[in-house]
Amino acid sequence: MSEAFLPVLAGHAAGADVPAPATPKNVPYHNGAANPSADALRSRFGGAIERVDVVWGETTVIVETAQVNAIVRWLHDDPTQRYDFCADVTAVEYRDPERPIEVVWHLRSIPYRRFLRLKALIPRGQPLEVPSIWDIHKSVDWMERECYDMFGIRFVGHPDLRRILMWEQYKEGYPLRKDFPLRGRFSRSEQLRQALAQNPEAKYSMEELSIAEAFEDLPLDMRQRLGAGEKVGE
Repeated sequence: MSEAFLPVLAGHAAGADVPAPATPKNVPYHNGAANPSADALRSRFGGAIERVDVVWGETTVIVETAQVNAIVRWLHDDPTQRYDFCADVTAVEYRDPERPIEVVWHLRSIPYRRFLRLKALIPRGQPLEVPSIWDIHKSVDWMERECYDMFGIRFVGHPDLRRILMWEQYKEGYPLRKDFPLRGRFSRSEQLRQALAQNPEAKYSMEELSIAEAFEDLPLDMRQRLGAGEKVGE
């Protein structure tokens, strides 16, 4: 290594006067102190910050969908923020048909020891699309794919958005949507027939298999992708 390895110490960027971490007590349900990044976001992005909620000491910032990538980029790059870790990407759908679907990002700034939750709201009837943040946080590769697989939300700009838990030819829809029946859309016999028709060996790359015949069972687009040597999400 040409340079000495320097570990990232939680909270080191906030200065020497910052108190040691301690379990908070008597945290109010509402109207607690907001994460200082919320005011910084309002100053930087203005109307793109739709609302700020503080519940049980955690700050949630509702942002304009189109500005998600720009906001996450600024939070990541700005030296006063340094949100260098995306812990989760998920979604929430309510049974109330009037409530929008929420796409949620959990961001952590290790240098400043801060946690921030971002949300983008997708009104019913609108395309289920949000910008991908894969170009900023490579760790969201599989998280965005899982969210797409379970909710049907497309992350525009993701380099390889396809199912990750269900097989690519899965036809029953998106299992975590509220309109998805508990027993599935097809009969148990049809589900069994589809499962038995799948070739599990066709779900892995050539490097992970010693059986050459499995390559021929892959869909054409996957064979072309593997044949070109393309590697994504790394």
